[in-house]
Amino acid sequence: MAQENTRVLIIGIGNPYRSDDAAGVLAARRLIDAGLDSSTVMEHSGEGASLLEAWKGRAAVILIDAVSSGSPPGTIHRLDAINNPLPAQLFQSSTHAFSLPQAIEMARALDELPSRLIVFGIEGQNFQAGTGLSPEVSGALSELARRVLEEATSLQATPVNGD
Repeated sequence: MAQENTRVLIIGIGNPYRSDDAAGVLAARRLIDAGLDSSTVMEHSGEGASLLEAWKGRAAVILIDAVSSGSPPGTIHRLDAINNPLPAQLFQSSTHAFSLPQAIEMARALDELPSRLIVFGIEGQNFQAGTGLSPEVSGALSELARRVLEEATSLQATPVNGD
């Protein structure tokens, strides 16, 4: 298990049945299809308590989720969750009582954050029930996956003290 914990964990968050909310899951699927050797990629619903368990003991984690901040749809945000709390207003579209920002702050309070925690948010447009992404989000998905891959490669190349 120690070797597994040194791999970058990439978690694609979302609900495939809430339109643009599926973006994180679909980006994760693209990364799975790419066959990353230095990372573990998984899909997740985004429920906060379960996220804490998923990244427990990991040194480097990248989360991918759809966000809603008022930026143009398809905009990609990169946030370092170790150095700054996530802006809660980005995650207004969450249907979970225990959201991603709350999960991160709970982990921070419990001293259970990974050493490195990067969040990629892709600005959604439609979070209503249904399948399929809005055109702007769909068009930005490849760029999102590319940026996450680049980040994972960078994190793998720069070990943290204690890794």
